[in-house]
Amino acid sequence: MGIGQRSRRRIAGVLAATVPLVLGVVFAAPSSATPPNEHPEETTGATVQARPADTDHSPNIEHLANLPKQAPFDNLDSIGTDIAFKGDHAYVGNYDGVVVYDIAKPEKPKVLTQIVCPGGQGDVSISGNLLFVSTDYPRTNDSCDSQEADSADPQAWEGMKVFDVSDPAKPRYVSAIRTDCGSHTHTLVPDKAGEAVYLYVSSYGPSAEFPNCQPPHDKISIVKVPLDNPAAPELVDAPVLFPDGGNPGVPDGIRETSGCHDITVFPERDLAAGACMGDGVLFDISDPAKPKVTEQVRDDENFAFWHSATFNNDGTKVVFTDELGGGAAATCNSRVGPHRGANGVYDITGSGADAKLEFRSYFKLPREQADTENCVAHNGSLIPVPGRDIMVQAWYQGGVSVWDFTDSAQPQEIAHFDRPPFDPNELQLAGSWSAYYYNGHIYSSGIQEGLDVLALNDPRTDPAKDVRYEEFNPQTQPVHAG
Repeated sequence: MGIGQRSRRRIAGVLAATVPLVLGVVFAAPSSATPPNEHPEETTGATVQARPADTDHSPNIEHLANLPKQAPFDNLDSIGTDIAFKGDHAYVGNYDGVVVYDIAKPEKPKVLTQIVCPGGQGDVSISGNLLFVSTDYPRTNDSCDSQEADSADPQAWEGMKVFDVSDPAKPRYVSAIRTDCGSHTHTLVPDKAGEAVYLYVSSYGPSAEFPNCQPPHDKISIVKVPLDNPAAPELVDAPVLFPDGGNPGVPDGIRETSGCHDITVFPERDLAAGACMGDGVLFDISDPAKPKVTEQVRDDENFAFWHSATFNNDGTKVVFTDELGGGAAATCNSRVGPHRGANGVYDITGSGADAKLEFRSYFKLPREQADTENCVAHNGSLIPVPGRDIMVQAWYQGGVSVWDFTDSAQPQEIAHFDRPPFDPNELQLAGSWSAYYYNGHIYSSGIQEGLDVLALNDPRTDPAKDVRYEEFNPQTQPVHAG
């Protein structure tokens, strides 16, 4: 997520509410989900608006459950973000920490515990018993009891944290490591020997005034975490991806490239796709410690901010998203049109060092949204349907969309779930940040709405219900059988 330019502080000017930071680790009592026909304000421990009864959804999507944000995250400033899955648990990032959900019964999810550890975005991934969490705002130190720090302070800390979740109900803080410009997002890459994981850390927003985030910052950070000694993460490289400086940007238009926003890896194909602000790139990750850029594309006519990427199952296509307006603007309307703030579908032609990205089409949410709804293409994942390219995707207050890009030139929406405006009178930051398909259900992390669980019932996607993963990090794409 961009939310305009990357702030070195907590989204000033976007959210009106300011609340005191709650420090330490909170173990919340389990809270049950709200059944679709009840009101979330009746759920113990939550302070939220009642869920509107006139939610718009296609006939092939069923809303199974909503579990509102729980205290101390039940406020506008505690933004729900990305999701990682392990067994019967979903780990949902938050600007103030992480929420661990028990999803053994998808129609009745429960909050198992909450890690209160402020630091911005809280991007998450999981490997075995280790949970990795991004910190993207400068803090006084690397603990969960830190305070907000000044970006100009050379002693300020931001980067990656590691938790042991052997017992998901009792996460244990293990270690941390500083990275330049912090960690806006990160991507987990397993090593081929199974002895360690690499974290590709994406960050941006450098300034000459920030001693730990100096321009030009045309790089990512690569952290290696030994699985048998997670207390000793190591910064092994910080490769410069854009020796020419990348896209110079256009005032009030295309963002200048000063790092990457997010990277999706496809380890079984030795591929990665980077969404790097003004540039879209392909990597060869046959050596995960030394990713190599093999292709670089731009769309200076329509793409303002290359935000994220998703491969198809064959590794022959990439969907890039454009987060026009940084996620805080109303862009799903006729004034903006169908090509900006959309997905770009690219075919990968050739292979290896000769692979090229060939543009085929745009796909944008086909329903116009109100001017009080922030709406733009955001995080999604492939639905594991053999022989077809179908993904589910979050569009903030545009809701959740399921769309088919098997024909790269003619993508089509096949299902949707869309709430009315969070506030019909004022543009507020809200809606689905991430929507992913995991073991037969769609899980949506709402910025303000908490966790939604959806059932997709459609003959085109029903085969995916038989696909099961023990672990799923959406930005570490698996190959599904079939």
